[in-house]
Amino acid sequence: MRQFLFFVKKEFLHVLRDPRTMFILFAMPVMQILIFGFALTNEVKNTRIGILDNSRDEASAQLIARLEASRYFDIVTQVDKNENLEATFRKGEVKLVVVIPPSFQESLFHRNDAAVQLVADATDPNTANTLANYATAIIMDYQQDLRNQLKLPYSINTELRMLYNPQLKGSYNFVPGVMAMVLMLVCAMMTSISIVKEREIGTMEVILVSPIVPLRVIIAKMVPYFMLSAGNIASILLLSVYVLDVPIQGSLLLLVSECLLFTITALYLGLLISTIAASQQIAMLISLMGLFLPTIMLSGFMFPVENMPVPLQVISNIVPSKWFYYLVRSIMIKGLGFEHVWKETLILEGMMVFLLVVSIRKFKFRLE
Repeated sequence: MRQFLFFVKKEFLHVLRDPRTMFILFAMPVMQILIFGFALTNEVKNTRIGILDNSRDEASAQLIARLEASRYFDIVTQVDKNENLEATFRKGEVKLVVVIPPSFQESLFHRNDAAVQLVADATDPNTANTLANYATAIIMDYQQDLRNQLKLPYSINTELRMLYNPQLKGSYNFVPGVMAMVLMLVCAMMTSISIVKEREIGTMEVILVSPIVPLRVIIAKMVPYFMLSAGNIASILLLSVYVLDVPIQGSLLLLVSECLLFTITALYLGLLISTIAASQQIAMLISLMGLFLPTIMLSGFMFPVENMPVPLQVISNIVPSKWFYYLVRSIMIKGLGFEHVWKETLILEGMMVFLLVVSIRKFKFRLE
């Protein structure tokens, strides 16, 4: 019994003296609970929309006021003409545009029939459907109020047009998110145990006494996983096109280049974890809890980032998967070129360089 108590005491001291283990045991569960609590919601609110008012009369102003008063929508732009409609979506400014035709008030009050068009970004079909339903409900409520006030059979017909994904296939949103998740798991999780494994099996001494510089050690660790990830990219794209019927609307060369850029960024992130982790188990736990869940929760893949509290929106900016998900969706689904995604590309490149520099600085030249 005494030996058992000493063993229990030793285990307690081992855990309490290791700050990384303490962080994983206590801080990460709290972080994940907060993330799940705020991010796990299917409600769409404060969505940025645009208005194309070709009528500019009292009736259209009343309808716009109804939309603006709703907690579901935030009118951020006024589109001046039909030709600029798709350009507004290409910039990523809005997810829905309400198009009011000319002579809206005259059609409504004199002919008792008017039409309103809802143009939605259907790269995420679930969100597009939800936004269209919300907007339609507000329009129908406005119509009902007119009927109650004037006792006339006014009607407003809503016309819906889905851009980029007219068939509303869920795979259009699924494929970019899965690419981010798979590449992050394969690259970061596997490389996170590479250097710490060398220390555990005793081969790090041989590496340290060799004339190789830290940069080459890190690159050598990265090459096999980079090649495996390139194969994953090819298989995912082939399955997407030929099995899931998700076309590549943009440049294949640009898409593959962005995938490789994200792969290198994830590899450096995994190597950074490997240089600071005390054991393979800790490295795997950090990779699973610290990378996998933020990829799912904060990238915009499953839940819109704009629905989250402002602190979580700020934190999402340091998640590489968020920017990669936007890049793949923009190039693969929307067919945008480099001129539309250069900012996100620069952000990923900056993350890549930062992680490389930190990995080299954290590389231990001596065994402790």
